[in-house]
Amino acid sequence: MSQPAQTLEPVQTPPPHGPSSPSGRAAVLPAERWPLPDVLRGGAILGILFVNMQDFAGYDEWTQTGPDRAAQVFIDVLMNGKFVSIFALLFGAGMLMILDRAPSRRVGAFRLLRRLLALLALGTLHGVLLWHGDVIALYALTGLLLLVPLLLRPPAWLLALAGTGLGLWWLALRVQDALVLGAGSTLRWSYALASAPSGTYSALVGNRAGRLPTDLLADWSYNALWLLALFLLGMAAQRAGLLARPARFRRLLRGLLLGGAVLGLPLSCLLAWLNTQPTESAGLWEVPVRMSSGLLLGVAYAAGAALLIAGGRPGVLRHFAAPGRLALSNYLGQSLIMTTVFYPYGLNLYRHVGALTCLLLALALTTLQLLVAGWWLRRASQGPMEWLLRRVVYGRGARPVQPRSP
Repeated sequence: MSQPAQTLEPVQTPPPHGPSSPSGRAAVLPAERWPLPDVLRGGAILGILFVNMQDFAGYDEWTQTGPDRAAQVFIDVLMNGKFVSIFALLFGAGMLMILDRAPSRRVGAFRLLRRLLALLALGTLHGVLLWHGDVIALYALTGLLLLVPLLLRPPAWLLALAGTGLGLWWLALRVQDALVLGAGSTLRWSYALASAPSGTYSALVGNRAGRLPTDLLADWSYNALWLLALFLLGMAAQRAGLLARPARFRRLLRGLLLGGAVLGLPLSCLLAWLNTQPTESAGLWEVPVRMSSGLLLGVAYAAGAALLIAGGRPGVLRHFAAPGRLALSNYLGQSLIMTTVFYPYGLNLYRHVGALTCLLLALALTTLQLLVAGWWLRRASQGPMEWLLRRVVYGRGARPVQPRSP
């Protein structure tokens, strides 16, 4: 006998203080919470950890052998670049949601500016106090460039064209680097050795604080075009209504699933091969291959999830909605736990374990975060960092609502 389909219904979030807030202002009653963005964000924030483990642990991909190499190939083919692409797409879509929620464009722009500045401050603290690999500040800096264009209300197709153009331009620059700089190939540069943590916690904090402005500016100047492309593509998806009502876009989603998999999987296999090669040329080619394969296969993952949700059969995907609602808290928690495991002021395992051990550690932590997120949301409506960020953006009384579906 067939079982009824498992559905993932829009979530109704109760107001925190009834019809009015302690400040005396009327609280805004939230509308339905779309399931797809939460599921995608949860999968992305957990999947990113598997790739970030290389930086936390300090191993070089091309030095892995035996079971460690098999684990590295698995990560490169199925994870490397994929989940961070989904997360960047959702970041862009979220910027547009802020504007769509607001009672006016002016109020929305002011809220978005507060959110980006708050994220910039939070990312800076994260980069100094916990981990040099922070991306929150990088995303916030890049998002600030889009404040004015967003107020112009461009159509979805224009956003998609702009994003595609910027992405292709950035990839062309990276291919040029590989062709020119990799001509006389030498040994691949080890970032892990160059940035190995050493000394006490206070010494590490002081070192990161001193390098932060230079490192952040260098990262931003290198990655801004690609991030802008992903943000714009995410905004196009949001403006078209794809995240809110994926059932309306089944044909498009099937095309994205098939096209992304057919093009992304071979490129991901090429990425895995490049990460077995110890040459500078392989390291330079790895960048455009990783980003393009990550976007293609990441879009295929997102399209597959959207089709399952649109068909009312999310299966295990429904469990990723909870960590998606606590994405910021989970991201910072990953840094806190893993730097404690690998850095000198903790267990000091930096450069002592390989890819397989890192894969298993990431699996254990993501499982824990899945369980904790579900437990937490049965007792509260949001995570601690999400509460803090929302307080900064919206103030005490008002709570944001989902924008009306397109």
